[in-house]
Amino acid sequence: MPLKLDFKSGDKMIINGTVIENVGSNAKLLIHNEASILREQDIISETENLTPASRAYYALQCAYIFPNQAERYLTECRDFLSQYVTAAPSSRPIVDEILGHLDSGSQYKTLKSAQKLIRHESDTMARFEQRMREIDEATLAREREETGAQASK
Repeated sequence: MPLKLDFKSGDKMIINGTVIENVGSNAKLLIHNEASILREQDIISETENLTPASRAYYALQCAYIFPNQAERYLTECRDFLSQYVTAAPSSRPIVDEILGHLDSGSQYKTLKSAQKLIRHESDTMARFEQRMREIDEATLAREREETGAQASK
Protein backbone atom coordinates (compact mmCIF):
# COMPACT_ATOMS: atom_id res chain seq x y z
CA MET A 1 0.00 0.00 0.00
CA PRO A 2 1.52 3.36 -1.03
CA LEU A 3 2.44 5.99 1.57
CA LYS A 4 1.25 9.54 0.90
CA LEU A 5 3.34 12.35 2.43
CA ASP A 6 2.68 16.08 2.53
CA PHE A 7 6.03 17.77 2.05
CA LYS A 8 5.87 21.46 3.00
CA SER A 9 8.23 24.10 1.68
CA GLY A 10 11.50 24.04 3.65
CA ASP A 11 10.78 20.65 5.25
CA LYS A 12 13.43 17.96 5.28
CA MET A 13 13.16 14.21 5.46
CA ILE A 14 15.43 11.24 5.13
CA ILE A 15 14.55 8.52 2.66
CA ASN A 16 16.84 5.48 2.63
CA GLY A 17 19.68 7.49 4.17
CA THR A 18 19.37 10.44 1.81
CA VAL A 19 18.43 13.87 3.19
CA ILE A 20 15.81 15.50 0.99
CA GLU A 21 14.67 19.12 1.38
CA ASN A 22 11.70 20.73 -0.31
CA VAL A 23 13.02 24.00 -1.70
CA GLY A 24 9.88 24.80 -3.68
CA SER A 25 6.24 25.08 -2.78
CA ASN A 26 4.30 22.44 -0.87
CA ALA A 27 4.34 19.03 -2.49
CA LYS A 28 2.70 15.67 -2.02
CA LEU A 29 4.78 12.54 -2.39
CA LEU A 30 3.50 9.05 -2.97
CA ILE A 31 5.95 6.32 -1.99
CA HIS A 32 5.08 3.07 -3.80
CA ASN A 33 7.66 0.69 -2.38
CA GLU A 34 9.09 0.01 1.07
CA ALA A 35 11.57 2.65 2.18
CA SER A 36 13.13 3.92 5.40
CA ILE A 37 11.55 7.36 5.83
CA LEU A 38 11.94 9.83 8.67
CA ARG A 39 10.41 13.28 8.72
CA GLU A 40 12.37 16.20 10.10
CA GLN A 41 10.30 16.36 13.32
CA ASP A 42 11.18 12.70 14.05
CA ILE A 43 14.93 13.12 13.56
CA ILE A 44 17.40 13.65 16.40
CA SER A 45 20.77 15.01 15.31
CA GLU A 46 24.03 13.73 16.70
CA THR A 47 24.40 16.92 18.75
CA GLU A 48 20.92 16.52 20.27
CA ASN A 49 21.40 13.02 21.68
CA LEU A 50 22.49 14.27 25.09
CA THR A 51 20.24 12.25 27.39
CA PRO A 52 20.04 8.49 27.95
CA ALA A 53 16.65 8.16 26.22
CA SER A 54 17.68 10.32 23.26
CA ARG A 55 20.85 8.23 22.86
CA ALA A 56 18.72 5.10 22.57
CA TYR A 57 16.44 6.84 20.04
CA TYR A 58 19.43 8.08 18.05
CA ALA A 59 20.90 4.57 17.86
CA LEU A 60 17.53 3.21 16.67
CA GLN A 61 17.25 6.02 14.14
CA CYS A 62 20.71 5.23 12.76
CA ALA A 63 19.89 1.51 12.55
CA TYR A 64 16.73 2.43 10.60
CA ILE A 65 18.45 4.83 8.23
CA PHE A 66 21.71 2.90 7.76
CA PRO A 67 20.72 -0.78 7.58
CA ASN A 68 24.25 -1.83 6.62
CA GLN A 69 25.38 -0.72 10.12
CA ALA A 70 22.20 -1.75 11.94
CA GLU A 71 23.79 -4.48 14.05
CA ARG A 72 26.23 -2.03 15.64
CA TYR A 73 23.54 0.57 16.33
CA LEU A 74 21.09 -1.98 17.72
CA THR A 75 23.73 -3.30 20.11
CA GLU A 76 24.33 0.27 21.31
CA CYS A 77 20.59 0.81 21.66
CA ARG A 78 20.10 -2.32 23.75
CA ASP A 79 22.93 -1.18 26.03
CA PHE A 80 21.38 2.28 26.41
CA LEU A 81 17.96 0.77 27.14
CA SER A 82 19.42 -1.57 29.75
CA GLN A 83 21.17 1.32 31.48
CA TYR A 84 18.05 3.47 31.31
CA VAL A 85 15.70 0.89 32.81
CA THR A 86 18.23 0.25 35.60
CA ALA A 87 18.29 3.97 36.42
CA ALA A 88 14.52 4.44 35.95
CA PRO A 89 12.66 1.18 36.68
CA SER A 90 9.33 2.91 35.97
CA SER A 91 10.34 2.86 32.29
CA ARG A 92 10.20 -0.96 32.14
CA PRO A 93 6.85 -1.14 30.23
CA ILE A 94 8.08 1.31 27.58
CA VAL A 95 11.45 -0.43 27.25
CA ASP A 96 9.69 -3.79 26.91
CA GLU A 97 7.48 -2.31 24.19
CA ILE A 98 10.55 -0.99 22.34
CA LEU A 99 12.31 -4.35 22.61
CA GLY A 100 9.17 -6.18 21.44
CA HIS A 101 8.95 -4.02 18.30
CA LEU A 102 12.69 -4.39 17.80
CA ASP A 103 12.52 -8.18 18.06
CA SER A 104 9.58 -8.33 15.62
CA GLY A 105 11.45 -6.19 13.07
CA SER A 106 9.00 -3.26 13.23
CA GLN A 107 11.62 -0.55 13.06
CA TYR A 108 9.26 2.39 12.58
CA LYS A 109 7.08 1.27 15.52
CA THR A 110 10.27 0.89 17.53
CA LEU A 111 11.10 4.55 16.87
CA LYS A 112 7.58 5.63 17.85
CA SER A 113 7.87 3.71 21.12
CA ALA A 114 11.30 5.24 21.73
CA GLN A 115 9.65 8.67 21.51
CA LYS A 116 7.54 7.57 24.49
CA LEU A 117 10.77 6.87 26.36
CA ILE A 118 11.99 10.41 25.67
CA ARG A 119 8.68 11.77 27.04
CA HIS A 120 9.03 9.47 30.08
CA GLU A 121 12.52 10.82 30.68
CA SER A 122 11.32 14.41 30.39
CA ASP A 123 8.38 13.80 32.75
CA THR A 124 10.63 11.99 35.25
CA MET A 125 13.13 14.84 35.25
CA ALA A 126 10.35 17.43 35.65
CA ARG A 127 8.98 15.54 38.69
CA PHE A 128 12.50 15.26 40.12
CA GLU A 129 13.14 18.98 39.66
CA GLN A 130 9.79 19.83 41.26
CA ARG A 131 10.59 17.59 44.25
CA MET A 132 14.02 19.21 44.61
CA ARG A 133 12.39 22.68 44.64
CA GLU A 134 9.99 21.50 47.33
CA ILE A 135 12.88 20.17 49.42
CA ASP A 136 14.83 23.41 48.95
CA GLU A 137 11.80 25.46 50.00
CA ALA A 138 11.22 23.27 53.07
CA THR A 139 14.91 23.54 54.01
CA LEU A 140 14.86 27.32 53.66
CA ALA A 141 11.68 27.57 55.75
CA ARG A 142 13.24 25.38 58.46
CA GLU A 143 16.42 27.48 58.44
CA ARG A 144 14.35 30.68 58.77
CA GLU A 145 12.47 29.20 61.70
CA GLU A 146 15.71 28.18 63.40
CA THR A 147 17.28 31.59 62.75
CA GLY A 148 14.16 33.32 64.10
CA ALA A 149 14.13 31.11 67.19
CA GLN A 150 17.81 31.84 67.88
CA ALA A 151 17.34 35.57 67.38
CA SER A 152 14.48 35.69 69.89
CA LYS A 153 16.61 34.05 72.64
